[in-house]
Amino acid sequence: MKLLLKNLLFTFLVPGTVAVYIPWWIHRARPFASWPETLGAAALFAAGGAIYLWCLWDFAAFGRGTPAPIDAPRRLVVRGLYRHVRNPMYVGVLAVLLGWTLLFRSRTMGIYALVTASIFHLFVVLYEEPHLRRLFGRDYEAYRSQVGRWLPSVRRRVRSGDGSPAA
Repeated sequence: MKLLLKNLLFTFLVPGTVAVYIPWWIHRARPFASWPETLGAAALFAAGGAIYLWCLWDFAAFGRGTPAPIDAPRRLVVRGLYRHVRNPMYVGVLAVLLGWTLLFRSRTMGIYALVTASIFHLFVVLYEEPHLRRLFGRDYEAYRSQVGRWLPSVRRRVRSGDGSPAA
């Protein structure tokens, strides 16, 4: 129960602020876009929310932790969406931001999404990845070599010295 409460608190404070409260505050008086754009925005909201919640579940159920750096998972989470990309939770938040961008047809939101993506990238590269290397060592390095940071990896076949595929 305590883990659930910590995850809910983090979710409302951090992703809630970045992906819901700030975008709504910026555009609260602006009218919504047309129906097709609104439906596209709803799809991005649903996809981003589902991605975030799935990752949150894996962090709690498998990793026994939260997305908060001060209470990170105790086990390296490499299941669910983490089998395909190393940072799906951030991708989910960015999908929600793109939903707001579409919903309000807003250049300001597009810029906010790009700035947020840049901050996410810097945080991952400068803090998360070095921290995970120290914490999980070879397991993280193996995972890192097989799974893309932001997009699914196209697995490359290792070639032998003569150019033929290695067995």
